[in-house]
Amino acid sequence: MLAFDLVDTYWGIILPQAFAPAMVLILKRFFDQIPVELEDAARVDGANRLRVFWSVVLPLSRPILAAVAIFVLIGAWNNFLWPFIVTTDADLMTLPVGLQTVRSAYGQQYAQNMASAILAALPLVVVFLFFQRQIIKGIATTVSVGSSAVDSGSAYRDNRRHPLKSPSR
Repeated sequence: MLAFDLVDTYWGIILPQAFAPAMVLILKRFFDQIPVELEDAARVDGANRLRVFWSVVLPLSRPILAAVAIFVLIGAWNNFLWPFIVTTDADLMTLPVGLQTVRSAYGQQYAQNMASAILAALPLVVVFLFFQRQIIKGIATTVSVGSSAVDSGSAYRDNRRHPLKSPSR
């Protein structure tokens, strides 16, 4: 971070948190579930790769992209360790770091700590209320992608039985 001059900057806080490995895996699993036939149909119609992505894949992936963006936002908002490591300036401290700094400077004052924690969580509640539909769609999409792999495995196990043999009782 020192080599890139990102210590005590907003970019030093934002860039490492913008990409979450778990979300990359969720997106990959979702994009693997999009039928290739849709892309092939768009190519037959004369669309290039960018047009296929922009007109076919992106509209299908809006719910999962919204859910991933919200999950990354919530994770970055609640992150304590990285902003604590990369900032020393009090003006750049995020809310969890600022809450801990105030708590350690003035001792345990429970009422003030709880009030400031509620104020820190309030923007996330507002984001959830505004984007509740996208969050639910994204979670449902993620669950359906995960359950399709489980279902295909159970179907494989059921198809291994020999069709002429009767099940033993």
